[in-house]
Amino acid sequence: MGGTFDPIHNGHLEIARRACESLGLSGVLFVVAGDPWMKHGRALTPAEDRFAMVQAAIEGDVRFAASRREIDRVGETYTVDTLRELRRILPAHVELCFLMGADAAARLGEWREASALGSLARFAVVSRRDDVALDGRDLSRLAQIIDAREILQVAMPQMDVSSTDLREKVRQGRSIRDEVPAVVADYIESHGLYQR
Repeated sequence: MGGTFDPIHNGHLEIARRACESLGLSGVLFVVAGDPWMKHGRALTPAEDRFAMVQAAIEGDVRFAASRREIDRVGETYTVDTLRELRRILPAHVELCFLMGADAAARLGEWREASALGSLARFAVVSRRDDVALDGRDLSRLAQIIDAREILQVAMPQMDVSSTDLREKVRQGRSIRDEVPAVVADYIESHGLYQR
């Protein structure tokens, strides 16, 4: 599961839990983006802070791990490069499943080497909000773009939480403690993140 995680929130964690349950995944690797091409030009919280928040949020759940693979890569980061790297280092019998939001899935055709993605991993789409839900035709079209047999779907309850909204709440001095793990809220407060 890749993302900027700026910050990681309860929605991200619920996606990972449900994906493990519904797709039979043995674990979820949270790949913290370094310089993602889709967010080019947008000011991101330093990668070290985002990585630290992810590590703190997933601590204690043996199914979850954090990766700084994209943080340590120089320049813009692309999913195809990360998946190729994981394929190289993992045993051949390990099956990868890339979890993505419906908003990102809708832009799959813009991804670097999109047609190679289906050979590197299975893809599963998660819709957190009704306004970006994908139907069967959408999933079939996306599967063609990445040259995959199918794109799986992870059922999620309606969750109206986003990192963008959380950053804005912190800027306004409002609490986000109900939307992020306590350790993440503490980290944000103690490091003065999202104040401006």
